Amino acid sequence: MSSTTTQTQTITADNVIRLFPDVDTHLATSHRVPTNDNDLQGYDEEQIRLMEEVCIVLDKNDVPIGSASKKVCHLMKNIDDGLLHRAFSVFLFDSNNRLLLQQRASEKITFPDMWTNTCCSHPLGVPGETGDELVTAVQGAKRAAQRKLDQELGIKANQVPLEKFQFLTRIHYKAPSDGKWGEHEIDYILFIRADVDHTPNPNEVKDTRYVSENELKTMFEDNTLKFTPWFKLICQSMLFEWWEHLDKGLEKYMGETSIRRML
Repeated sequence: MSSTTTQTQTITADNVIRLFPDVDTHLATSHRVPTNDNDLQGYDEEQIRLMEEVCIVLDKNDVPIGSASKKVCHLMKNIDDGLLHRAFSVFLFDSNNRLLLQQRASEKITFPDMWTNTCCSHPLGVPGETGDELVTAVQGAKRAAQRKLDQELGIKANQVPLEKFQFLTRIHYKAPSDGKWGEHEIDYILFIRADVDHTPNPNEVKDTRYVSENELKTMFEDNTLKFTPWFKLICQSMLFEWWEHLDKGLEKYMGETSIRRML
């Protein structure tokens, strides 16, 4: 598949409104999607509702400069103009060091039916999930992760307490889903080791699977399986090295302050 590189502008607090009138520079709590929104015609009703969630709009250094609906942040026309938001990716390992994967539901508007890490979503522009400084932003990502593990997989908060999440690093990446939708995120990578009970929400998750390192590598060799671009990026660059140090030495990879640019 061919790809083209587009020149994007640097987005700042001073120009974000001029470039993107749909961005609210105050971290609001609701960006309602109109019922007659042409961009969302034909999609699942619950997934359309989730497009009203309020994502945190960032400058390139991960500083919040506003908020916008999930829909606005995931339209490729905005992504190609540089609109950037905050995200997180959870990697949950059981006591046997197996990684819990999920296959995204067919109803998902972006990247449907693709296999990915345990849970991937966004801290929202709501109290407790935002943050200007890294320490508060990490805490916000952990709270968002706890919320979404329950919403997507039925994993209750008492099985994944905030203090058990380990923050490793942030990656900045951009990826199209199709001609209309995509991702452009600074993604907080969170590890957690826990034996959990999970009951997937079928509107979010089509399937789940615990895998060892070798089993995941075998999955990547299966041409019938598709994987999310951020998961592939993380696997190809860092995951297997981190995985080898789950029992000893993971500390040296934790708390990275620089942003890994993977564009």
